[in-house]
Amino acid sequence: MSQPYRCAVIDGFDTAAFVAATLAEDMGQGGDITSAAVIPAGARLTAVMDSRDPVVVAGLPLAAAFFRALDPACTITMLASDGDAVPAGTDLMRIEGNARALLTAERSALNTVQHLTGIATMTRQYVDAIAGTGAVLLDTRKTLPGLRALEKYATRMGGATNHRMRLDDGVMIKDNHIAVAGGVERAVRAAKAAGLKGVVVEVDRIDQIEPALQAGADRLLLDNMGPDLLREAVALIAGRVPTEASGGVNLQTIRAIAETGVSFISVGRITQSAPAADIGLDFA
Repeated sequence: MSQPYRCAVIDGFDTAAFVAATLAEDMGQGGDITSAAVIPAGARLTAVMDSRDPVVVAGLPLAAAFFRALDPACTITMLASDGDAVPAGTDLMRIEGNARALLTAERSALNTVQHLTGIATMTRQYVDAIAGTGAVLLDTRKTLPGLRALEKYATRMGGATNHRMRLDDGVMIKDNHIAVAGGVERAVRAAKAAGLKGVVVEVDRIDQIEPALQAGADRLLLDNMGPDLLREAVALIAGRVPTEASGGVNLQTIRAIAETGVSFISVGRITQSAPAADIGLDFA
């Protein structure tokens, strides 16, 4: 198999390895036996990838990498860009090349674009829902194993800001840390004593706020608090540290949460629950 086209837009992601592993999974030992039997070896195909729904696009460079992996000489014309919000019926990409190769790569390319576009589309809905409030939408680590870099790329295309990428990418003291450490104050002081910066602490009660701040917390994650309790917490914190709301957030509740004055809102469902977009590849 030829060297896959490298997608430079996704930092820290090995596109070549992803494309090779995905194609190997789909092709198995015998390759695409249907295309080999039905399609003449020299046949050419021109096809258009299009969206059947209104979407926010993500993953087109990866789709190109799949097609070029099996036909390096294929011609690809991008008709949209990642991050674009497009109406139903929009053509996203035109591909021309060896028919067997392009049909073999089709499902891997579509699966990737459908999944990432679904995430970007749902993310944009959440971003639009809090427009004008000043709150910033964050994603989480609730991602499929091995696909975090891609899924967090898709949330960026939808307008979210990435939360920590890995466990070593930031300090977040959560309820189980607090329980084992013996309380909020002890947990925060231990993190500070270890020389850690940017300590985020999860609190789910008002009485945990002052101990966390006195111990040196740099940001408070207000977990599973309704709007009234969030408003009380934000008033008590009074701008001393940034605040983040988390837990129980959906499209019906996020606007009211944002209007409490929190700095950030983290939403796991934008990566965990986004449906795949309806995107196809049609003979042209």
